[in-house]
Amino acid sequence: MPRNRPVPTPASPVRTARPASPRAAHGRSHARTRALLPVALGPDHGLHFARGVEAGGWVFATGQMATDPATGSIAADVLRSRSPLSGKPKHLLESARVFDNLEQVLAAGGSSLARIVRSDQYFTTWAAVSHYHTERVRRFRPLVPPTTSVLMPGLLVAGADLDAQFIALSPQSGAAIEPIYPPGLHVPSTSGFAPVVRAGDFVFIAGFMAAHQPGDLGGIAPEAKVPDGHLWKGTRIKLEAEYAMKEKIAVALEGAGSSIASMVKAQVYLRDMHDLPAFNEVWARWFPEPATRPAVSYIPTSTPGFAIEDARLEINAIGLVDGCRTRRRNIDGGFHTGIDGQPAAVLAGDLLFCSALLAADADGALAGCIPDPRHPCFGSTVEAQVDAIVDRASALCEAAGTTLRDMVRLQLFMTDLSGLDAAWRAFQRRLPGLDLPLSAVQVPGPLPVPECTLMADLWIYAP
Repeated sequence: MPRNRPVPTPASPVRTARPASPRAAHGRSHARTRALLPVALGPDHGLHFARGVEAGGWVFATGQMATDPATGSIAADVLRSRSPLSGKPKHLLESARVFDNLEQVLAAGGSSLARIVRSDQYFTTWAAVSHYHTERVRRFRPLVPPTTSVLMPGLLVAGADLDAQFIALSPQSGAAIEPIYPPGLHVPSTSGFAPVVRAGDFVFIAGFMAAHQPGDLGGIAPEAKVPDGHLWKGTRIKLEAEYAMKEKIAVALEGAGSSIASMVKAQVYLRDMHDLPAFNEVWARWFPEPATRPAVSYIPTSTPGFAIEDARLEINAIGLVDGCRTRRRNIDGGFHTGIDGQPAAVLAGDLLFCSALLAADADGALAGCIPDPRHPCFGSTVEAQVDAIVDRASALCEAAGTTLRDMVRLQLFMTDLSGLDAAWRAFQRRLPGLDLPLSAVQVPGPLPVPECTLMADLWIYAP
């Protein structure tokens, strides 16, 4: 599996750092969200990064890596460059440092590990996952929250094999956190996580594949596969998608008092993006009414990309308890997302969940966002793509009654991480001084719209 690639030094957004400015030390200038432990990175200290964000009853910790916050590089005690084979395994040390950094962020927001309701992890190698699970179980006893773990080709920082995101409740929330184990819902035997957590009116569902048998030890279920020796007795991605939705996601939601119709956000990880049209045939059957469709992000992974080597997809979800006081509303930003039938965003309570934003419409990538094939070595379309994404996100925020400066989670999925510096600077140009709650992950191409090289999964606080 390809190792993560360092961003070229001249454009590196993590080469140096300085102590936070007085403005940054106190977080953002407006009161609705607060940047936690912000730092200024880059050669000119012009790139503002929030290690976490507190918003209302939430604390978000996005892009948690085993870095030294003073430098933005992987901590020296993790890499042990002069004696890498001495002492504990590198991936165990890396996992421990991620949790150390996470606990600092949570403490700054008045929260703790016990208040986490969901986590998502990206690994560059399967060899890191078991070490992470060991450290995670040690830190989270007795409750490991719902989680999703997938493999990706590369991460932002040289030497990193793990990038993690966490959602927690802050003291202002007042909501109880209830782990739920629905009868008949098989979950992985070694990960140790609760498959479902109910937190107030929200329901958080772990990532699920089309696996079967207790502990998911039976691998992909036979009914989710084309029979051995046959080429066209079914379509593998459609079989896996139907099984995952029927036997996993629907069961998990119903066990928490929710339902498919109350789903507000999903991330669908696909190891082959060419499976997307067939997957969406299944997705449309589960969501026949446009008003009940969730915001969704389709994200490519490595091959293999999941715990089960031949799995083709994994789905996680967020829903609302049926009949609860928290309302949901699909938001129309006045544009086509690039995927037919997909809502641009869903407003659920005080969170605006965007479907993955691309610089595209029904006809593909937008004008100005496609490289000139006559001059492939000149110019970059990254800034144009970010400008289009910011325009669309701003339109969604306006329609939902919020502002993009209240973003709480920004995940960038890029086919080439060397474009990150341009992307980050474009965000800073459009949102000057904002501490970006950023995670950047390299994914294999193509994205859902093949000519695009950048996709943003964006959440905004909308009280």
